[in-house]
Amino acid sequence: MVKVIAEIGCNHMGNMDIARELIQVAAHVCKADVAKFQKRNPRELLTSEEYNAPHPVPSNSYGATYGEHREFLEFSAGQHKELAEECRQNGIEYSTSVWDLTSAKEIAALKPSLIKIPSATNQHYELQEYLCTHYDGEIHVSTGMTTKTEIDQMIKFYEDRGRAKDLVVYACTSGYPVAFEDICLYEITSLQERYGSRVKSIGFSGHHLGIAADVAALAIGRANADVLGHGEFGYIERHFTLDRTWKGTDHAASLEPDGLRKLCRDVANVSKALSFKQSELLDVELVQREKLKWQTEKHGKLIETA
Repeated sequence: MVKVIAEIGCNHMGNMDIARELIQVAAHVCKADVAKFQKRNPRELLTSEEYNAPHPVPSNSYGATYGEHREFLEFSAGQHKELAEECRQNGIEYSTSVWDLTSAKEIAALKPSLIKIPSATNQHYELQEYLCTHYDGEIHVSTGMTTKTEIDQMIKFYEDRGRAKDLVVYACTSGYPVAFEDICLYEITSLQERYGSRVKSIGFSGHHLGIAADVAALAIGRANADVLGHGEFGYIERHFTLDRTWKGTDHAASLEPDGLRKLCRDVANVSKALSFKQSELLDVELVQREKLKWQTEKHGKLIETA
């Protein structure tokens, strides 16, 4: 069964009460499988110039500089531990994307079932080396803004360390939001064909509007996996917020509760529909056949005319 990840990210706006509410709504209203956050150490991740520069979109900023903005949105390792417990109590998996080595160490210590490497840092091999060595769970990696050569190198990195079978690789276009013509769903096919037999699973991480493309991604991924005999399609990830008009960069590319609820519903239902008939006539058809089907033995032969 495909899992849906509610990517909360920084949509909590630095507020633990909002973060808890996002977990609760994702779990109970939307029926998502995973609630995922983000963890950054701005002083480590940003250069001095980047830290002290103004936010590129001042109206979205929570600080006088981009660094201050990022600090405002960060939760401590202790707060992430509280969020992991909140997830446990609400029956939803906890996870986090890690953007730097310090964040990777802090989140790995919580031992979540999966840790995500965002597209921005999938070439940060010191970070990934640490996870390969010190973390036993699934490692998920997005491939937005990444060349095919870079993806090849990344897969080989995990293979060389014996961790490729713990790796989930996501088709992704990095944009907020992404126009439909830039979603490029057939990249799921490319990843499955090239890496599907070498990694644990392929996923789709979307930043588009609506949910139609996600259902199409599910159909493409499942069909490819069946045809190829490998390349399991395991995850769909979407950004999640309580209100798309809230202040911040990601809200506009996020689903609100009803959107995520419908996505989880449709993924579950379409997953059931993606199958062959187990017999020539299903039980439901036998009932209708008896009522509706023209049968010679029942209705007699057609009258022949000259």
